Amino acid sequence: MELALENPLKCLFVVAAMMAAGAQAAIAQELRLPVPTVTIYPGDEIKAPMLRERNFPAGYQARGAVIETPLAVIGKTARRTLLPGEAIPANAVDDPKIVTRGAPTQIVFEEGGLSITAMGAPLQSGGLGEQIRVRNMDTGRIIMGIVQADGRIRIGER
Repeated sequence: MELALENPLKCLFVVAAMMAAGAQAAIAQELRLPVPTVTIYPGDEIKAPMLRERNFPAGYQARGAVIETPLAVIGKTARRTLLPGEAIPANAVDDPKIVTRGAPTQIVFEEGGLSITAMGAPLQSGGLGEQIRVRNMDTGRIIMGIVQADGRIRIGER
């Protein structure tokens, strides 16, 4: 585009308008992603004060799946170390574990008013609703059960 130097004020106005349009287009293409403000270690629960939003170039997300909103990560636990100012990979966070591998946990079987409880040792950690293997401490048998919100493991049909 050629601008005539006959009217320098008009030329300056056109250039300023083109620069402003380019700046607005660049801002529109940026992504605002949540990033840690502190180092978050594996097993740490992620809380709102640990996060802030930062602008990234539009093409940044194409490198890998990242968390896009703070609400998607608050209350979850880190699976690996998360560094300050870096976008949070989607596979770097997990739901909190209610049952921990090896920690004695109550096993419950309930059906038709009948309730049987025993102590068990989970063979894997698990979050709410996950099916995990647990060893019955009385019999030594390994059974499958579903992690409940109160930390017990429910077994049986249901």
